[in-house]
This record gives sequence, structure tokens and C-alpha cells, in this order.
Amino acid sequence: MAMQIDKEKCISCYACEQECPTKAISYDEDGKFEIDPYTCVECEGFYEEPQCVAVCPVDGCITRLEENKWAF
Repeated sequence: MAMQIDKEKCISCYACEQECPTKAISYDEDGKFEIDPYTCVECEGFYEEPQCVAVCPVDGCITRLEENKWAF
């Protein structure tokens, strides 16, 4: 599974990008952050919980991506 960032809630604070152990979080052309669902492992094998969620100052900004939303 993977995490996702709600771009409408994201305040571009950079906190999550620095904490990601797999470097799955990047800045997009809209000036917001996004998470690569193919690189994100929800910090499994690194931490007990996803660190992006733990450090995000905005409640509900980062959530688990539903598998049916993986269409690109």
C-alpha cells in the first residue's frame, strides 16, 4: 500500500519530504508535494508508522491511498 497527499490541504511545509526513508515524496509543478505510490512503503521496515503522517502539521492531509486509485 502507499500514502497520498491531499493537495488542497498541503501547505508545502517540507516536513514530510525530509522524513521519507525511500524518497517517495517530491515537489510537483503545482507547488505541492506528492507521493510516488510505487516507491512509498508506508515506512514499513524503517519505522512503526508512516513518518510523513507523524510530522505533517495538517490533520488529514496525508492518508492511505486506496488500491483502486492507482490508475495512472
